[in-house]
Amino acid sequence: MRLKGRVAIITGGTKGLGRRIAEAYLAGGANVVVGSRGKEPAWPVIDTDGGNVAFLAVDVRELESVNEMITGAVERFGGLDIIVANAGVTYPGPVSDLEPDQWHETVATNLTGTFHCVRAAIPYLRHSTAGRIITMSSALGSRAAAGASAYCATKAGIEMFTKVAAVELAAEGITVNCLCPGVIDEGMGKRLKNSPVWEKFAPKLASGRLGRADELADAAIFLASDESSYINGHVLEVNGGLVW
Repeated sequence: MRLKGRVAIITGGTKGLGRRIAEAYLAGGANVVVGSRGKEPAWPVIDTDGGNVAFLAVDVRELESVNEMITGAVERFGGLDIIVANAGVTYPGPVSDLEPDQWHETVATNLTGTFHCVRAAIPYLRHSTAGRIITMSSALGSRAAAGASAYCATKAGIEMFTKVAAVELAAEGITVNCLCPGVIDEGMGKRLKNSPVWEKFAPKLASGRLGRADELADAAIFLASDESSYINGHVLEVNGGLVW
């Protein structure tokens, strides 16, 4: 129960890696709000659990929507200690074929959405005794991958944004760290394994396997817990070793 009594928000929390992080936080004793662009929760436990988990619709591209989600979480659970800015999208394809709308959507969701979540959470995290901001990058945030220009660019931006925010908020007792998955057997990683380009990526996995979602969730608990209190501005890669 390393997160007992703390209040956490996870955007993109009804499916994929976000859902697995939310489940791990619940198991760790936290009160959890999962945010998603969908109008209805896609996670049955939200309707059946004993009151320590809630769903709030949010569009991270819109600051007002993020503000409403956070105030809703604070009203429901009395405060905020942790926010995981996990919501993200990707549109694969070469630069020559990428539509401007796809580029703008990726930037608005991944990078601007992260900014909105962090900015809106700060006033509430200032009242926490252990404020934690966790952003989400990717192995592709620091490694070039053909056909992933928008995704790579936004994830690289998130990593630098994390480091700047960490420096700015350190004196207030709020840590800002970035969780950086490799190829995980959930969400985008699972889709990658089932795609035609998988044969190009499989040899890059030094461990010879995909990471498990629970291995990533364990890292997310660590970054939200007291054990990480002096870790700040760090990009924590969970990838089993990559040969790029």
